[in-house]
Amino acid sequence: MKSLAAIALGSNLESKGIGDREANLRVAIERLRGLGEVRAVSSFYDTEPVGYVDQPRFLNGALLLETELQPLELMRGLLDIERGMGREREGAVAKGPRVIDLDLLLYGQTVMNTAELTLPHPEMQERRFVLEPLAEIAPGMVHPVLGVTVREMLLELG
Repeated sequence: MKSLAAIALGSNLESKGIGDREANLRVAIERLRGLGEVRAVSSFYDTEPVGYVDQPRFLNGALLLETELQPLELMRGLLDIERGMGREREGAVAKGPRVIDLDLLLYGQTVMNTAELTLPHPEMQERRFVLEPLAEIAPGMVHPVLGVTVREMLLELG
């Protein structure tokens, strides 16, 4: 059975062998095709860093992936893509600079909270850099806990 997953993409560092932020996002999108069918890709948005602010600006986007993978399998696939592109989470500054960041935001109407994965993403409704690109491609997608659409979450941010 296939499910529709919403995935956030971000990059704020150049990478060896790939290139600039946009190249990193485009390579990640191509690699995501190995995990399912890419149904939609947003525009890319140049954004300020949030949380840890002493770092370069980010390029952010979102995509919709139709996949047969279960949520944990998909999350592990995202982490494999990150590692394959040179991102190491161990010992890195939390929310710090990174070549690539792939976050699983929504997986259909699945709600789960494990040590490895929380769905929906616990901070997505607070992040304009997540909601703007996602609203471009899936404005009517519903947050299964809050019961509101992506567009409504974005409007709540003002």
